[in-house]
Amino acid sequence: MAEEKNINTEDIEVSGENNEANDSCDIPETDSGKKNKKESKADAKKMKAELDETKKKLEEETKRADEINDKYLRIVAEYDNFRKRSQNERAQVYGDAVADTLAGLLPIIDNLQYASKYSGGDAEKVAEGLNLILSKLPETLEKLSITAFGEAGETFDPNLHNAILHEENDELGEGVITDVLQCGYKYKEKVIRYAMVKVAN
Repeated sequence: MAEEKNINTEDIEVSGENNEANDSCDIPETDSGKKNKKESKADAKKMKAELDETKKKLEEETKRADEINDKYLRIVAEYDNFRKRSQNERAQVYGDAVADTLAGLLPIIDNLQYASKYSGGDAEKVAEGLNLILSKLPETLEKLSITAFGEAGETFDPNLHNAILHEENDELGEGVITDVLQCGYKYKEKVIRYAMVKVAN
């Protein structure tokens, strides 16, 4: 029995020595381990290169976006300036048109005032003055590119006339204007006021 115990103890000691030997020795690095480290380094370099490329592209796109934004802001500012200039020009053109129209009508206004002031209440002088003023009116309107239209005998045109009265007349054809209650006026080809007329049949 005693001998068996000694054998077991030796076996245990030998086993312990082997364990220490195993603990103290380093495991040699295999070829696959070296390969993995090289691949990891290569992957890291590749990822860094991709990251640098992405950063570079991002900087370029940011710069491009800033340039586009700058162009957009310039266009907006130019459009706003153009809009303001256009408004000012329209206001000026309208003002000039009103001034030109008034300048053309002033002689007529002056003549009406003279007729009223110097007629002395004489009906014949007033009528004579008014006829003289009216005779000059077409010339004044023509200078302003304004023409009067609407005369008895013309054919009714819905683009120019407003028929407010109607009469049956066998001597006249269909749609003939028999009387003009109010003249119409055009500025060039634009109708300013339609003529109010009486139409036959």
